[in-house]
Amino acid sequence: MKHQQHSYYLPVQQYQLHIRRLLPLHQPYGVVLMLHGAIENGRIFYSASGKGLGGYLADQGFAVYCADFAGRGRSLPHSSSGFNHSQQQLICQDIPALIQHLQRTHHQKVHLIAHSWGGVLAAASLCRHPELLPLVSSKVCFGSKRRIRVQSLEKRFKVDLIWNRLGPWLAAKHGYFPAKRLRLGADDEPKQFLEDCIRWITQDAFIDCSDGFDYAAAAKQIEWPHLWHFVAEKDRVLGHPQDVQAFMAEAGQQQARYTHLGKANGALVDYDHISMLTHPLAVEDHFPKLAEWLRTLNRG
Repeated sequence: MKHQQHSYYLPVQQYQLHIRRLLPLHQPYGVVLMLHGAIENGRIFYSASGKGLGGYLADQGFAVYCADFAGRGRSLPHSSSGFNHSQQQLICQDIPALIQHLQRTHHQKVHLIAHSWGGVLAAASLCRHPELLPLVSSKVCFGSKRRIRVQSLEKRFKVDLIWNRLGPWLAAKHGYFPAKRLRLGADDEPKQFLEDCIRWITQDAFIDCSDGFDYAAAAKQIEWPHLWHFVAEKDRVLGHPQDVQAFMAEAGQQQARYTHLGKANGALVDYDHISMLTHPLAVEDHFPKLAEWLRTLNRG
């Protein structure tokens, strides 16, 4: 392991966001902010032993910051305490606070790397707050979609039954969605965030759940930073290539780089929604290509 790790907290409103900082042993080449998806936390990107995309990029010379969204991971308070939190708060408060914090710390542009729902929230934040765009060098998404239109037995079970029906019932009963305890995900979700997420997955309009802000219209008016979308061959529900491409079109991101991670396209593994970030062979496959691309952007 060629980097050092430690945790600290960023106060936002009446809560604190946990951030895991992974720093190289020399002056960093660039700055990376990693944003996780639903029913997970920042650990999707890193481990104490240095494994994961966050550890890999830190070993390659980047200053990497893996955030836990409010109520998740080690952020305080946790959703299981009764703490509630909405999508709009993430979009309008938390993501801007994280980007601005890193810009103040390093005085350079930030590379955003997001998994799944984190990519949707990051896009929405940049649409709603275009003043952040000059602070962002690139936006990279792994399996990010807004609507789930693909139909299959797996989708009906995981999304229609568990997420859309059982999730709200459990959240109403407990005050939050106890996904971790029930082994339905890596972390729990605040009740309001779950409800907002379900609305976006099922509704056609890309508008804010709280005040009706039109993200699709705003996306057509901004100039996106450098973009790269990854999809996985075995990601058949949570980041299906068709749904990812629909999100790219909706957000005006058709110019983005697009990589399908599967053996038929030259990858070492037919990856799935999680393994494209956690598989041991990723460090020989797409991780080096991403690191070189980020270095090229910094040199440019």
